[in-house]
Amino acid sequence: MSESAVDTVVAAAAEAAPEWAAAPRSRSSALVAVAGALEAHREELVGLADAEAHLGPARLNGELTRTTFQLKLFAEQVAEGRYLDVRIDRPDPDWPTGPRPDLRRYRTALGPVLVFAAGNFPFAFSVAGGDTASAWAAGCPVVVKAHPGHPRLSRRTAEIVSAALHEAGAPDGVFALIEGEDAGVEALRHPGITAAAFTGSQRGGLALARIAAERPLPIPFYGELGSVNPVVVTPAAAKARTDEIADGYTASVTQGAGQFCTNPGLAFLPADGDLLDAVATRISAASSAPMLNDRIAEGFTGASRALAGRPGARTIVWPDDPTAPRLVAMDLAAFTADMEAASEECFGPLGLAVLYERTEDVTAALAALPGQLTASLHAEPEEAAGLGALAAVLADRAGRVLWNQWPTGVSVTHAMQHGGPFPATVGPASTSVGTAAIERFLRPVSYQNCPQELLPPPLRDDNPWNVPQSIA
Repeated sequence: MSESAVDTVVAAAAEAAPEWAAAPRSRSSALVAVAGALEAHREELVGLADAEAHLGPARLNGELTRTTFQLKLFAEQVAEGRYLDVRIDRPDPDWPTGPRPDLRRYRTALGPVLVFAAGNFPFAFSVAGGDTASAWAAGCPVVVKAHPGHPRLSRRTAEIVSAALHEAGAPDGVFALIEGEDAGVEALRHPGITAAAFTGSQRGGLALARIAAERPLPIPFYGELGSVNPVVVTPAAAKARTDEIADGYTASVTQGAGQFCTNPGLAFLPADGDLLDAVATRISAASSAPMLNDRIAEGFTGASRALAGRPGARTIVWPDDPTAPRLVAMDLAAFTADMEAASEECFGPLGLAVLYERTEDVTAALAALPGQLTASLHAEPEEAAGLGALAAVLADRAGRVLWNQWPTGVSVTHAMQHGGPFPATVGPASTSVGTAAIERFLRPVSYQNCPQELLPPPLRDDNPWNVPQSIA
C-alpha cells in the first residue's frame, strides 16, 4: 500500500471523526448493525478463518459469537453514556479552598485510532474485534492494519463491516483496512492518527511503541504483549486435588495449541507428591494441533529447545513431533538463578514446572518476575487466611489474579482486566477486554464558567443525550 493511499485513508478518518463522536445514538446503532452483518455471514467467515488459521469450526464459531457480543455490549455502553464520566460542580462561594467556579468535566473521543490486528484471534482481536469495537464506542474512527496470517478473512470481514456501516448511515471514513508492515508503520507515524492498539509479540509491540513515542507529536500506544502467566499450587491443594489440577492445567496449557497470551506457561509445583507425574502423564497423552502458521511453529520449536537447554532444565515430556505439547522442569533454585531467560514466553503448548520446597520461597521468586497478564493460585479454602503475602505479590505482578481457576478464557464483561505491568502490556493502567477498554480512546476535558451554548451536550443542564451526570 502506497504512502499516498495511507494518507487518503487517515485523512478520511480525521474528516469523519467530529460527526462520529457527536452522534452516540447513531454510533450505537451502527455497532449493532455490524454485529448483525457478521452474524449473517457466519458460515462464510468461519470457513475462511479455518482455512487460514487452522483453529477449527468449533473454536472459531465461539470466537465469532464473542465478537458479535462485544460489539453489542459496547453499543449498550454508548447508549447508556456512563463511559463519558460526566461530573458537574455547581458554583460554591463557601468552598473550603476558596470560591468554587462552575466546573463541568467529561471524556471526549481522541480521534482516529490505528488498530493492529492479532494473528491468534482472527475475529475477536482482528478487524472487527475488541480494539475496533471499543474505539468506535468511544467515538473514534478506526483504521485496521490487517494481520498477514489471515488476509482473505480480513478483506472479506472489512467488506462486510464497511457495507453494514454504510447502511447504518455512518459517515465515510469511520472504518478502513490497510495491509502490509510498511503501511502499518506509515499509518502509525501519520499525524492524523491519535492512538494505536496492538496485540502480539513483545518484540513487535515494543518496536511500534517506540515509533509512537518518537513521533513529533507522541500518541498513546496500547500494546498487549503476552506473558507466561504463573500458576502456584500449594502442597495441600496438590495432595487433595491431584487429578483435578493436572487435568485443568493440561487442558489450559494445550488449549488452541497453546497459542493464547494467557497460556499458563509457568507452574510452581510442590517438589514432593505426585502432581508433576500426573501432569506429565496427561501432557504425554495430549495430541498435537495445527499451529497458526509455519513461522509460529518454527518459533515454538526454537523457543522450547532453548528453554530445555537452560542450566538445570530437564525434559519431562518431549515428543518427536516438534509442535506436540511439551513439559520441562527445573527446581526453584535453578529457575531463580536463570529467571530472565527461563521466564520468557514460549508461544505454544509448553509448560515449565518449577519445583519448590517452601511456599515462602515461591513468594520471593514471584516478586522478581516481570509483569504478567494473569497469575493463578490453587489452594484449599482453609489456607486462604495464611496466603495474604503470596496473593499480594501475585496482584503486584499481574493484572488478573485467579483463585482455583485457569487463565485461558477471558470473559468480555464489565470488571474484566486484560492487561498488566510492563512488559505484559505497554499501558498497565488499561485493559483491552471488557467495557473499561473504551477508556483508552478518551481524554478528559473540563469547562469552567462556560455558557450553556458552548458546552458539549453531555455537560448541559438540559442533558440532551440523557447521560448520567454526577452533580455536586
